[in-house]
Amino acid sequence: MKLERDAFGRLVLLDDQGQRHEGVTPVRAFPLSAPEQGISIVGPEGRELVWIDSLADLDADARELLEESLRARDFAPELRQLHRVSSFGVPSTWHVRTDRGDTRFVLKAEEDIRRLDNGALLITSAHGLAFRVADPRLLDRHSRKLLERFL
Repeated sequence: MKLERDAFGRLVLLDDQGQRHEGVTPVRAFPLSAPEQGISIVGPEGRELVWIDSLADLDADARELLEESLRARDFAPELRQLHRVSSFGVPSTWHVRTDRGDTRFVLKAEEDIRRLDNGALLITSAHGLAFRVADPRLLDRHSRKLLERFL
């Protein structure tokens, strides 16, 4: 298996049989719990062409191309600080700081806060955007107090 970019910047897969597949997309099987493992490369029609057990199994060039494509596809800002919430009931508007800047979102229901492995949290906004809290214990005291009201 070999990966490259075509003249339009699209990802191209050259499989072990020598067949060229243009416009392929890498997809993580477990983007939050095991982002470096279980990568599927699917063709433009959505059918899996190659399964990769671990990014570590790839040569440096292929790994770099895949990671670059996955970064462009994955978007889960990390919540770093809660400034304020509009109310302690739901729905409520949260004013937060993320690794990508300040923003606000609406939390529809308390069920939209999910616990992940290792104590991490995934908070889904009313518009479906997921905010990740890698370790709630590392948030400042004010942020932890606000968050605890919803857990």
